Amino acid sequence: MNWEQLLSLKRFGDTQKRERIAQDETRLGFDVDYDRIIFSSAFRSLQDKTQVIPLSETDFVHTRLTHSLEVSVVGRTLGRRVGKALLERHPNLQKLGYTFNDFGAIVGAASLMHDIGNPPFGHSGEKAIGEYFKSGNGSKYKEQLSAKEYQDLIDFEGNANGFKILTETRKGVSGGLRLSYATLGAFLKYPKESLPKRPTNHIVDKKYGFFQSEKKEFLDIVDDLGMKQKPSSGTSYYRHPLAYLVEAADDICYTIIDFEDGINLGLIDEEFALEYMIKLVKDTIDSKKYHSLQHKTDRVSYLRALAIGVLINEAEAIFLENEDAILNGVFEKSLLDKCKYEAQINDIIKISVDKIYKSKEVVEKEVAGYRIISDLLDVFVTAFNNKFDGISSNYDELVLNLLPEEYHEKRIDLYTRIMSICSYVSRMSDSCAIRMHKKLTGNLI
Repeated sequence: MNWEQLLSLKRFGDTQKRERIAQDETRLGFDVDYDRIIFSSAFRSLQDKTQVIPLSETDFVHTRLTHSLEVSVVGRTLGRRVGKALLERHPNLQKLGYTFNDFGAIVGAASLMHDIGNPPFGHSGEKAIGEYFKSGNGSKYKEQLSAKEYQDLIDFEGNANGFKILTETRKGVSGGLRLSYATLGAFLKYPKESLPKRPTNHIVDKKYGFFQSEKKEFLDIVDDLGMKQKPSSGTSYYRHPLAYLVEAADDICYTIIDFEDGINLGLIDEEFALEYMIKLVKDTIDSKKYHSLQHKTDRVSYLRALAIGVLINEAEAIFLENEDAILNGVFEKSLLDKCKYEAQINDIIKISVDKIYKSKEVVEKEVAGYRIISDLLDVFVTAFNNKFDGISSNYDELVLNLLPEEYHEKRIDLYTRIMSICSYVSRMSDSCAIRMHKKLTGNLI
C-alpha cells in the first residue's frame, strides 16, 4: 500500500480525482468529514447510548458521545504526530500538498464515528440482535437467506452497522454522509465480510466490517485506496494503516477513562485503583504536585491525563517503528498489544471487567436491554414482512405508523427488509428504545 493512494479525498459519486494541492485550506475535505459526522442524527443519538453504566442517574458517567469525542481528540493528536514523521519520510506527500494536519483530521474523524453503529445498551445490544435471529423468533428466516446474509444477522456487528450508516444510499441521498474514502478506510478496523469465519492471529480477523448490503460500496472504497487483499477465500483485506491509530485512540480511552468512571462511582477502591494507574505514569509523575491534590477526582484526573499522554507516545513510536509491516499487512496486533505497558493495561482492563462491566447495576440493565431489543425486532420485522406479503393485521398497520418515513421504502428481498428494521432499532438511543417498548407492550399511552 502507498500513502498517496491511502490519503484519497474521493467521495461517493466523484467522477474526477480530488487533488490535495487544490483544496481550500480554510475548510479541507477531511475537515468536512468531521463536520458531517457531528451534524448527523446517528452521531447525536450517541448522547443517550451506553458506554459503561447503562442509563446512569449521575451526570458524571461517560456516554458513547462523550467517549467518542474524547477518542477523536486522542486520535487527532496521534494522527498529527505520526503524520509529521511520515511527511519527513515521504517528502513527495508534501509536494502534493499534504500536511500533518491531514493525518490528524482523518484519524480524528474516523475516531469520532468509531461507535456510530453501536445499538442501544452497549455490546449486549449487538448480542441481543444476533441471538434474536440465532435462537429467537428470527431464526425462522434462516432458510430464506444466503449463508452470508444470515451470518450478518446472527453475528450482528456494530462496526459493520456503522459502515452501513455512513455509506447507505436512500432516495435522494446517495452515498450516505459522502465522506472521503481515506476517512472511511481509517474507520474500517475489520475490512472483511462475515463469512468465512476463520479466526487467525491477525487483528483484522477478530470481527467483520461490512454487511452484504454494503459490499459494493466497500469494494469501491478499498479499490480506490489500494488496500491490500488477503490471500484467502472470501472478501477480506488488510487494514488501512491509519485504522491502527483509530483503534489505539479507542483502546487508550476506554482503558483509562472507563477505569476513571469506576473509581469516581465508587465501584473501584481509590487506593487500590491509583496503585495501578501510578504504574503507568511512574516515569512522568510529579509526586509533589500529585500529593498536593486534595480531592479524589483531581488526583484521578491528573493520573488519567498523564496515562493518556504516556500511551499516545507508545502508540506513536510503535506505529512508526513498524510502518513497513503495517503497509504490507503483516503487522498482526493492535499497537497497544505491542507496547511495554501491556501488562499494566491488561491489569486495569481485568479490574474494569470485574468491578464495572460485571457490576449488578450494569448486568441488570443489560438483561432488560436484551428483552427490549428482542421484542422491538419481533414486532417491527413481523409487521414489515406481513405488509410486504399482503397479510398485515390492523395491529401491524398501527405498528408501521410508528416507523419513520424513510424506512417505508419498498424492499423486494427479505434480507434488505430485515436489515432495514435492524438499522432502525440499532439507531435508537437507550431511552428511545425503552419508550418504544413501553408503547408496544401497552405500558405507556
